[in-house]
Amino acid sequence: MTAVPAAVEKSEAMNNVMCLLINPDGSPLGAPIYLPQTTAPQHLQQIVNKLLNNEEKLPYSFYISDQELLVPLATYLNKNKFSVEKALHIVCQPQAIFRVRPVHRCSATISGHKEAVLTVAFSPDGKQLASGSGDTTVRFWDITTQTPLYTCKGHKDWVLSIAWSPDGKYLASGSRAGELICWDPQTGKSLVSLGNPRSDLKKWITSISWEPVHLNAPCRRFVCGSKDNVARIWDISLKKCICLIGHAQSVTCVKWGGDGVIYTGSQDGTVKVWETTGKLICTLKGKEASSRQTHPNWVNSLALSTEYVLRTGAFDHTGKQFSSPEEMKKVALERYTKMRGSAPERLVSGSDDCTMYLWEPLSNNNGYEAHMTGHQQAINHVSFSPDGQWVASASFDNSVKLWNGTTGKFVATFRHVRDVYQISWSADSRLLLSGSEDTTLKVWDNRTRKRKQDLPGHYDAVYAVDWSPDGEKVASGGKDKVLKLWMG
Repeated sequence: MTAVPAAVEKSEAMNNVMCLLINPDGSPLGAPIYLPQTTAPQHLQQIVNKLLNNEEKLPYSFYISDQELLVPLATYLNKNKFSVEKALHIVCQPQAIFRVRPVHRCSATISGHKEAVLTVAFSPDGKQLASGSGDTTVRFWDITTQTPLYTCKGHKDWVLSIAWSPDGKYLASGSRAGELICWDPQTGKSLVSLGNPRSDLKKWITSISWEPVHLNAPCRRFVCGSKDNVARIWDISLKKCICLIGHAQSVTCVKWGGDGVIYTGSQDGTVKVWETTGKLICTLKGKEASSRQTHPNWVNSLALSTEYVLRTGAFDHTGKQFSSPEEMKKVALERYTKMRGSAPERLVSGSDDCTMYLWEPLSNNNGYEAHMTGHQQAINHVSFSPDGQWVASASFDNSVKLWNGTTGKFVATFRHVRDVYQISWSADSRLLLSGSEDTTLKVWDNRTRKRKQDLPGHYDAVYAVDWSPDGEKVASGGKDKVLKLWMG
């Protein structure tokens, strides 16, 4: 009498697989569950939304060992070795509610700059665009008419860095001569000039990062890195600064984190963590824990897992407007908290030593989470995807590499013909844009790990690229002195 039920139970066990559904940070959504091998991604969508009691049915994508699950479990198991004695870990990644269309055509080529375009940046709401050039000017562009709007003069040397405040009220720019100027995007006029450079000392401004709006609204403070080995926190209302002194060489990159601390990377090979009072919290330790350096060579780029939501503040794809700084601060905090979840803010550093480190600085300031190796030449630029799940790196070895943003595990390589200078993610984390010395932009599909679009059109190296936060446009600039806009 017991043989038949036992046989049925055995048959059912063979047709089911024990699965553990987990968040991107590795925390489980619940206890392991047995799922039929016929379970497909659309079924997993229903299961996850039910487990989390989501009133609005949120879209998810699912990953097993960094590979997106696009087929029923049975098809995956037939192609991959898996021990039935262990639970199959399935990462459940919430997706952007809207999808970004891949750009495929140049909608405008706009001249105006007299020298190379070195930096471009869309405003937090994606409705405005600014650029900095070797001709010493900052320019604002009318995206609707695709024509120049304002030419802002005041710098005495190349404009190397620009950054929008997260509330969209200001644009800060820094030059090779050490000047810092804060501009009004509505009029193109200079609001504040900071710094007092001497003609015999070049204090290049290498990087600018604003205080997140969820910490302070309206925005009034930013941090900048300089070639004089010092990072400075400027208050544009008081026109005063706090100096972050401790680096032995040029400060190449700065980030103002969502937790209120500041991260700085330097040519001295170190990454340092600071309080906003100017007090040093710690120096992150690399592979050689006894060394004073983080990397054995220059640190060229830093990226935060929360960078997209810090950049956009309260703005999202709906285009909502805000009646007060307080309302903006509240919405920005809600967006930041939702994006980050229970996971710590992560940091990645890219270096001339061809490697990267992945950190959780405030939860593990004594060591790194992963040492990411594979590039053959210096790493120029690193960037987290808006959802924090992926890291992309651009290098002088003609490649862009994709990595798991939680574990640091290598995922894929995308190839250019020449050096890759800059990368930018689409707002839905599905597409990646790269600009190269080979004169092209390329769009890469994060799911298929293949090139989605080749965008020729520049006549020389592409130095700067940015994908608008609303997902609708791409801007690029480079050595050919023109700004190009691209559309889907």
